[in-house]
Amino acid sequence: MKLVSYNIQYGFGADGRYDLERIARVVAGSDIIALQEVERGWRRTGFDDQPEILGQLLPEHYWVYGPAFDMDASTCVDGRIVNRRRQFGTMLLSRWPIVWSRLHLLPMRRTVAPLNTQNPALECMVRTPAGPVRFFSLHLAHIGAEERLEQIAFLQDLHRRTPFQGGPWSGVDDEPERDWTHGEREPECPLAAIWLGDFNCEPDSAEYRRITGTTPYHAGAAYLDGFVDAATIAGHGPGDLHTHVKEIGGRISKRRLDYCFVGSMLASRVRSVSADNAEIASDHHPLRVDIDLDDPASRIAPE
Repeated sequence: MKLVSYNIQYGFGADGRYDLERIARVVAGSDIIALQEVERGWRRTGFDDQPEILGQLLPEHYWVYGPAFDMDASTCVDGRIVNRRRQFGTMLLSRWPIVWSRLHLLPMRRTVAPLNTQNPALECMVRTPAGPVRFFSLHLAHIGAEERLEQIAFLQDLHRRTPFQGGPWSGVDDEPERDWTHGEREPECPLAAIWLGDFNCEPDSAEYRRITGTTPYHAGAAYLDGFVDAATIAGHGPGDLHTHVKEIGGRISKRRLDYCFVGSMLASRVRSVSADNAEIASDHHPLRVDIDLDDPASRIAPE
């Protein structure tokens, strides 16, 4: 199964050109697509509904959009309100139906300067051929490590509550005449999860260590409720990959800000990880992951 995580910078490439068709071409061959910085209703992109446009450009995928930034952008035409929202968030597309989804608003710190915005974690449960998995399209804060550490702690706590919280509904429907469940059984809410997105931190950061942990005495140790960097599993060292290039202090800096963290139970299924550094459709580069989740004979063990 092919996964890709891509911060699309609302469709603007490194060359300054706005082109959603170019974005769609970059990700088209993937089974699970996690996009960040997707918007609708902004002047800078012609008030485009980007989730709808991307969905049309990728017609073989199911999709869900999770807006974290939401502002009124309505207008009045001939005395009637035309309701419109100005939104910014993350998106997930899948070749398989997205059984359920929910949007989590990550902890946020109010700033004096510079501009800070609400960050999202879009959670989508997909029944892969190997079993149900919760995929996340994430975007962590860009300003400070302290804020990102709070957001990571929030996500880890959310993950650990998963077996007890369940999905969007649980239990037995005692009012079938109201048709709450459409006759479906309670949907799965597996511990198995994969985090994809722009984490705005590098492999030597406190944020990275907060996710992967440190195991000085037992190399390769992994907790059941923990996460592992897919790139590390695939044999890459801390400086082997980069997904963002920026001039900082007069020097060109190549940084890895985008990641795929897989739940420990899925670690052995990672096959390869790469970054497309030649792509210029965004200021970030797409991160691609091959993982063995497409074999029905190799099902994820029950949890």
